[in-house]
Amino acid sequence: MALSPRKGLGKIARNRPNLSQVLVVVPAFNEEERLVPVLQAIQKQKSGTDILVVDDGSIDETSARALSVGTFVARHPFNLGYGAACQTGYKFALEHGYDFVVQLDADGQHDPESLDAVLEPVLEGNTDLRVGSRFLKKGGYQPPLKKRIGIWIFAQIASLITGRRITDPTSGYWAMNLKAIRFCALDSFPHDFPDTDLLITLHQAGLKVQESPVLMHDRKSGKSLHRGLRPLYYLFKMSLSILLAFLRERPRIPS
Repeated sequence: MALSPRKGLGKIARNRPNLSQVLVVVPAFNEEERLVPVLQAIQKQKSGTDILVVDDGSIDETSARALSVGTFVARHPFNLGYGAACQTGYKFALEHGYDFVVQLDADGQHDPESLDAVLEPVLEGNTDLRVGSRFLKKGGYQPPLKKRIGIWIFAQIASLITGRRITDPTSGYWAMNLKAIRFCALDSFPHDFPDTDLLITLHQAGLKVQESPVLMHDRKSGKSLHRGLRPLYYLFKMSLSILLAFLRERPRIPS
């Protein structure tokens, strides 16, 4: 992984009050077409907040486009998967002293105007991890029926195990505090599809997981991180991961 941060990162990371304690993590794979508008919308919504684009082995101009608007860039030498891209962001946050991470996709599906909906409850100390749910807000993009059924099934499982209402465990629009960041930086973090199984594991570790309504849009361009045969693999892998998360020994929160 090669880091291409802006000049002066060390000073920024050591002296950051308020929103400068927050790192916005944007995992991206071949998103040169959509990335810049997403980043500019984030900058408009959260002026002064640092942004890290994690380029997961793109073969297009994703990294160059991110650097052109003044964000940090962490680049994987080849495609490692969505979870690995997210975890690179968490480890970057720990290494450079951030206390909060908010994560959203690079393809324009996650509306930056919903940043406060997921971030503010975490900043206020009301929760450790906040998940943005497209099903708690009217309007916006709704996935196809088959995908909605799959999401609903995993949501029911997550709700049953955690004892909290979970409606959108596959969202990927998250905000978290330092406890959750440390936990997600562990080697046990899933490197492909971290969603339902991770929410269950975080709950079992004693972290508070809740949802907020957010707006999502249909994907217009680029290549999805869940492309090809990955949906079939996802169903198998997530079912197995949920079972293991339920059966394994209660995880510990790193100090």
